[in-house]
Amino acid sequence: MIHQGLTHTSTLKVTNADTALEMGSGDMPVLATPAMTALMENAAMLAVSDSLPEGCTTVGGHISTSHLKPSRVGAQVSATATLDKIDGRKLYFTVKAHDGDTLIGEGSHLRFIVERERFMAKL
Repeated sequence: MIHQGLTHTSTLKVTNADTALEMGSGDMPVLATPAMTALMENAAMLAVSDSLPEGCTTVGGHISTSHLKPSRVGAQVSATATLDKIDGRKLYFTVKAHDGDTLIGEGSHLRFIVERERFMAKL
C-alpha cells in the first residue's frame, strides 16, 4: 500500500554518455542536468513501484529542479526521492541529488499512477 514517507535512492557512476557535452544540453564534460533529472525520476518511480496495485505503474507529470554543482566523469552520484503527499492518483515527491556528501540538485516531482494497459491503449 502506498503511504507518505516511502523513499528510494538511485545511483549512477557518471560516464561520458551522461555528460552535457554528449547529451547536447551544454558543451562541458560534466554531468548533464537531464541525466541528473532522470536519476531523480528513477528514484521516485522505484520508491513506490513495490506498493502499487497489480498492473499499475507511475509516469512523470512535472519536475522542478535546480542543478547546483557540477560532477565529473567517474563520480558516483545518487538521487533520493521521498513521497510527501498523495492526492488520488497524484504522487508528490521531494528529490535531492548528491555527489558524495555534496548536494548537487534538489526539487519536487509529480508522478501519476496509471494502469499500464489502459495507458498504452491511448497511444
